[in-house]
Amino acid sequence: MSRIGKQPIPVPAGVEVKIEGTTVSVKGAKGELSRTLPSILTIKQEGDHVIVERPDDSREAKSFHGLARTLIDNMVVGVSTGFSKKLQLVGVGYRAALKGRDLELQLGYSHPVSVKAPEGITFEVPTQTEIIVSGASKEDVGQVAANIRKWRKPEPYKGKGIRYEGERVRRKLGKAAKAD
Repeated sequence: MSRIGKQPIPVPAGVEVKIEGTTVSVKGAKGELSRTLPSILTIKQEGDHVIVERPDDSREAKSFHGLARTLIDNMVVGVSTGFSKKLQLVGVGYRAALKGRDLELQLGYSHPVSVKAPEGITFEVPTQTEIIVSGASKEDVGQVAANIRKWRKPEPYKGKGIRYEGERVRRKLGKAAKAD
């Protein structure tokens, strides 16, 4: 049995979970999320816990059991506390600024790069070289952070680029001087 799938999902106070067949809707202080899960699973709410059950030990049921439980748990955590990713800009002249809700980046190109904030995502710029992407959906936060990072991935020779907080960039040696 899936060790993750059999764990009940605790629902904190202030979070409302609505289950209609295989569609789960979660509403909380940070927003509202909804997702349709595979019909092979049974999802039910008992008190302040949500339980995901599978009908048998078929390969398909096993593969969806832990996934569905984790997706529902991420929705509950997202609407109650939210998710965030921190990005760091490393390089001379690399900086970020907020323009309304959107993000404007100077990344060494001849023009500034503008990143529009999707629905449910907010940007924070504590310093010129730090960006915090936050929102209720873990998937959306991760995807927006990856799209921002795609503008200048960290390069291995000088280490310049946009990196996640705590990301380690493996450095390479440059050209060696010619030995005489």
